[in-house]
Amino acid sequence: MFDGIVALLTKWGASGVFLLMLAENVFPPIPSEVVLPLAGYVAVKGQGSLALTIAAGTAGSAAGATFWYYVGRWVGVERLKRFAARHGRWLTLTPREIDHVDSWFDRHGGSAVLLGRMVPGVRTLISVPAGVTGMKLAPFLAYTMVGSAFWTSLLTIAGYELGENYGQVARVVEPTSNIVLGGAVLWYLWRVVTFNPEK
Repeated sequence: MFDGIVALLTKWGASGVFLLMLAENVFPPIPSEVVLPLAGYVAVKGQGSLALTIAAGTAGSAAGATFWYYVGRWVGVERLKRFAARHGRWLTLTPREIDHVDSWFDRHGGSAVLLGRMVPGVRTLISVPAGVTGMKLAPFLAYTMVGSAFWTSLLTIAGYELGENYGQVARVVEPTSNIVLGGAVLWYLWRVVTFNPEK
C-alpha cells in the first residue's frame, strides 16, 4: 500500500492528496498520519505546493466527512430509535438515550464536530451523529473544514519540515490513534456487558 501511495502522490500531486484523504475518511484504514506527512515531503522535493497540498487534503477530508454525514441523515433519529428498541444492546443505546444525545448535539454539535475532526479515531465517526441528529449542512461543513484544515496543516507541515524523516510523524501519531481506538473498543464492550434496556 505504501508504494502505491508514494506513486499516486508523485504522479497526481494535489489531486492524489485529495483522493487519498477522501478515501481515508470513507475507508479509515488508509491513515492520514502516513499520507499527509508524505505529501509534505513530496512538496519539499519540489513535486508539489505546500499550500495546494493542504487545501487538497482539507477538501478531500471534508468530502469524505460529508459522505458519512449523509449516511447519518439517511438513518435519522427515528430510524435509529426503532433499531435501538430491537437491538439496543449492540447499539449500546436505548431510545431514551438517543433522545438525550440528540438534545446534547443540538446544543454542542458545532464544538463536537470541530474538535472531533482533530482527534485520531474520531475524525470520521463524528460526522455520523451530526447527520443523524439533523445538524444543518452549512455549519457542519464550516466546522468540518476548520477542523480538517488544522489536522491537515499540522501533519503536512510536519512532513515538510522533517523532510526525509517524515516517517517520524506517523510513529508519534499512530500510537495515539491506537490508544483512542483501543479505548473505544473497551468502552463499547463495557457498554454491551452492562447495558440496561430500562434506562
